[in-house]
Amino acid sequence: MTIFQSIIIAIVEGLTEYLPVSSTGHMILTQAILGVPINDFIKLFTVNIQLGAILAVIVLYWKRFFQSFSFYYKLFIAVLPAGILGLLLEKYIDQMLGSVLVVGISFFLGGIILLFVDKWFENSGKDQTITYPSAFKIGLFQCIAMIPGVSRSAATIIGGLTQKLNRKTAAEFSFFLAVPTMFGATLLKVYKHIDLLKDTEHLKLLAIGNIVAFIVAAIAIKAFITYLTKHGFKVFGYYRIVVGLIIIILCLLGYNLNML
Repeated sequence: MTIFQSIIIAIVEGLTEYLPVSSTGHMILTQAILGVPINDFIKLFTVNIQLGAILAVIVLYWKRFFQSFSFYYKLFIAVLPAGILGLLLEKYIDQMLGSVLVVGISFFLGGIILLFVDKWFENSGKDQTITYPSAFKIGLFQCIAMIPGVSRSAATIIGGLTQKLNRKTAAEFSFFLAVPTMFGATLLKVYKHIDLLKDTEHLKLLAIGNIVAFIVAAIAIKAFITYLTKHGFKVFGYYRIVVGLIIIILCLLGYNLNML
């Protein structure tokens, strides 16, 4: 991987981490388009640069992280399902990270769901209170995002809407939940591939990727909150369907997108 490739992938991560379009799916697609070979370092890079995007949440919402201990208890409860399932299914999740076809199918099916989300929850309450049971249920929705191409942001926001939260509150809790979830995933990945960090070139690429992802995510978060509150999910649904269909058709025609 070159510095240019790392910057492009990090820009994609920063733009898509908090949008309901799947940042992991977009990074896999971007790697394929750029011709980046799938190996252990690329998989580590894909997970690790999400830390940069996570730091953007902490910087933008730093006051919320000093509210009360109950805030952290709720995050802990919400992250438990994905944490446990992630450890149990890590090998299978890792295998799917290299499959563009899985991303395409996930994009398409997820897009169809997003077309109807606004209708399903058009009468959702104006509740801004997250209880412990609702935090756990949102955490269960997050588990779906272990499939590449399924948006963690979309899954957790929809989970919040099922708990009668308004769009803004559901989206913000989704952002907060990303912090322990992605931090834990990164620690696990680094632990598994600690030898890769002995290479100074690898460290340089990871540093560049995290810095770029942080800057882009900080810009994208505020824009997304504003758009989601006013317009909903439908445009993201159409986007996912179109991209998903293109990927599926190319794969069925015999194009090996994993090796572009």
